[in-house]
This record gives sequence, C-alpha cells and structure tokens, in this order.
Amino acid sequence: MFRVQTLNQISPLGLARFDRDRFLVGPDVTDPDAIILRSFKMHDLALPPTLKAVGRAGAGVNNIPVAALSARGIPVFNAPGANANAVKELVVAGLLIAARNLRGAWEFAERLEGTDAEINKAVEAGKKAYAGFELPGRTLGVVGLGAIGHMVANIGLRLGMQVVGFDPSLTVEGAWQLSAEVRKASSVDELLKQVDFVSFHVPLMDATRHMINAARLALMKPTATILNFAREGIVDDAAVVAALDAGRLHAYLCDFPSNQLKSHAKVLALPHLGASTQEAEDNCAIMVVDEVRDFLAHGNVRNSVNFPEVVVPREGDCRLVVANANVPNMVGQISTAMARAGLNIHNLVNKSRGDLAYTLVDLDSALPDAVYAQIAGIAGVMSVRRIAA
Repeated sequence: MFRVQTLNQISPLGLARFDRDRFLVGPDVTDPDAIILRSFKMHDLALPPTLKAVGRAGAGVNNIPVAALSARGIPVFNAPGANANAVKELVVAGLLIAARNLRGAWEFAERLEGTDAEINKAVEAGKKAYAGFELPGRTLGVVGLGAIGHMVANIGLRLGMQVVGFDPSLTVEGAWQLSAEVRKASSVDELLKQVDFVSFHVPLMDATRHMINAARLALMKPTATILNFAREGIVDDAAVVAALDAGRLHAYLCDFPSNQLKSHAKVLALPHLGASTQEAEDNCAIMVVDEVRDFLAHGNVRNSVNFPEVVVPREGDCRLVVANANVPNMVGQISTAMARAGLNIHNLVNKSRGDLAYTLVDLDSALPDAVYAQIAGIAGVMSVRRIAA
C-alpha cells in the first residue's frame, strides 16, 4: 500500500481519486511515499527517507525544495493551468476596478452620512472625483503567455483591448492557444512602453525577481496600471509606491498585501485570492492526484517541474524506473546489468532534463534482488524502484 501525506487541506474531489485499497491518505500519515500540499512551506521540513514524489496542488513551487528533491531523484509535480480560469477572472476584475476607480468610489460611498436625500446630494457632488475610463482601445500587456497568460491575453481582446505579449519561452502548444491578434513584443522594456495595463504571469526566479523596478517604471505611461496576481517579488513594491506617490503610475493591484501596500490609496492588495475558488481547488487537486497516483503505480511522469515527461503504457511483468545523473553510458550500465542476468527487456525509454535523466524499463520477468541492488549501486543513480504488474 502506498502512503500519501497531505500537508494542507486538499479538495476531497481530488483525494477521492486515490484507490483506498492501494493508498493510505491523510495529514497524519507517517513514512510517506508521497506528499501532497498547497502552500505549506517545505524548505525546513526533514525529507522522509521513504519519499518518492511530491505533488503541489497549484502551479508555483517556490514553497518546495526542488533542488534538494532532484538530488535525491524525487519528482515534483504541479497542476499547470488547473487554476487558470480563476486567475484570469481576477485579472478581469482588476482591470475593471482600476479603470473605474472602484476602490475609491466604494470607500467614498461607505463614508457618506445623513438622510437619503443628503446622501444623494453628496453622491452627485462627489462622483466626479471617481470618473474612470473604458477598456476598449486601451492596450493590455501580458508578460508570460503560458496556461494563464494566454487566457488573459485572449480575454483582453474580447474586451475590445489591444493586446501585446512577451514570453521568450513560449511553447508551440502555447502559441496555438494564443490568438493571432496578440502582438508580440521582443522584450519586457518594449512592452512596457506601450501599455495602459500590464499583467504578469511568470514564476518567481532570479530572472523575474523585481522584473518591475524603478528603471522599468520610468519607461511606463504615468496613466498605466500594474497587475500582479502571479508571485510576490516579481514587482519591487518600494519602487511602485514611490512611482504612485510621484504621480508616475495610476494604480497597482496585487494578491500580496504588506504594510507598505495595504493602506495605500492607489493600491488594491487582495489576500492571495488568485486560485481561491472551489473550482480551482478541485481542478488542482484532481490533476496533481492523478499525476502522483500514476507515478507511484506505474512510474509515469506528467507535469513535473524537475523531471522529463515520460508516459509509457505497461508492456511487461515488471517495470523498473531509475532516476539518475545525465551522464554518458548510464543506460548502457543499466541494460548490461539486466542482460548479464538473462533478463529480456521488452521496452526501454530514457529521457533527460538538464542534469537529470529518467529511465523506464519494462521486463518480461521479475527483476531479481541482486540485479536491483547492482543497478541501485551504479554511480550516479539517485533512486530506483521496481513496480510489479
């Protein structure tokens, strides 16, 4: 039986996809084969020696020690695109809130006092201060055109906006999903010079940290609005506040409150609501449970942030899966150990991703303990498993 520990509340619709005859699942499970989590910070968690997989019911993995897990040959799975619609809808809300000055207008209305007649008179006198503008014809910039970004770009077009996008890592699949009407920028700087709104949909890494800083804010129109529903740290909050105070930026909307942001009149900081819909939580849990279950039961790898994609139908009595350093002659050593034992290889797949490689072998007979130990002892092998039919 596989043991799966949950470090956060995970949607029951997702967890129900674990066959309880084969999987023991819950927060109190010890010696887990897999861990499933949402926002729990794993960096200070001692990694159990039994651990074989980690699943993040969401897209970002900043809360997971991916490098340490990779060194042990442990895949990290996520759920790209499962929360895309939820984030897209929040971006649309942000566009409308900023364009129509809804935060200030709401607060103005809340402060009104007196009789209804007096309130009506105050409304007519005060509403001019909150006059906004409409979205059609305005330019929306989208940085990152993946599962969420391409949806934001496409909905911007349907709102009548001009849309320009930037993504140096745009995949062929992503390009197919993106409307041909989205203009492509050659750099972030080129995009920022054009936009009335810019929305970020990139992971947080060294290359994206403080992607919006004082120098880039100076490139933008003073009437522009920044939306960050991706990751805290992509925008330099201090630089944004300085630009807002100086009248060089219209508004900033984000999902990451701080003391610097939460009370600023031109900032709307939400409590990390991007994926906080029941539908998104269900979709993320279903996707990541399916990935972890398939890996534990069959060794297949889908949507891993550190392993190559390897999905192979079962074709033998025994399946061997090996995570190893991506170095020469590794496959040769693995296959030689099995050939010397007289084992017939029915199918063998080896793929690599950076410094890590993953080898999947289907055998026509069981793998003897001695051969298993020999393969596990090869220099560069990080992890090895036998999976019976």
